[in-house]
Amino acid sequence: MTRDAEVRSSSSAPLAARRRGVAGWVDVRGRRLGGVAFILNRITGLGVLFYLYLHLVVLSQLAVGPAAWDSLLKNWFLNPVFLVLDVVLLAGLLIHGLNGIRVALVGLGLVVSRQKALLGAAGTIGAIVLLIGTLMFISHGG
Repeated sequence: MTRDAEVRSSSSAPLAARRRGVAGWVDVRGRRLGGVAFILNRITGLGVLFYLYLHLVVLSQLAVGPAAWDSLLKNWFLNPVFLVLDVVLLAGLLIHGLNGIRVALVGLGLVVSRQKALLGAAGTIGAIVLLIGTLMFISHGG
């Protein structure tokens, strides 16, 4: 039996239920909590990558001049819709970063038996930081 066949036969979901391609990449059927957390890490990683490119495009407005930057800031970024998007960005960064720390610690073999507790702690810390960040966005953006 090849290694690939062993991996497929040892999965917790039947082979017929597994999807291929991108659909299988985010399929949560038959996955444990760590697998779902890994899917969230993938999705938030793509979101952070998209934001990086968007951020570089926005920063290019600084090359146009101070008036263009001030107009962009006043007309777009202080809009309540963008403040909500800032909260979404912060949530994505927290999920990706804190879960990445968990994955690294498990990968190093440090807390393999405590993955659920570590995921719960990361979620609690993330929720607290997200709440504080949201309150800061509200107080400084409005």
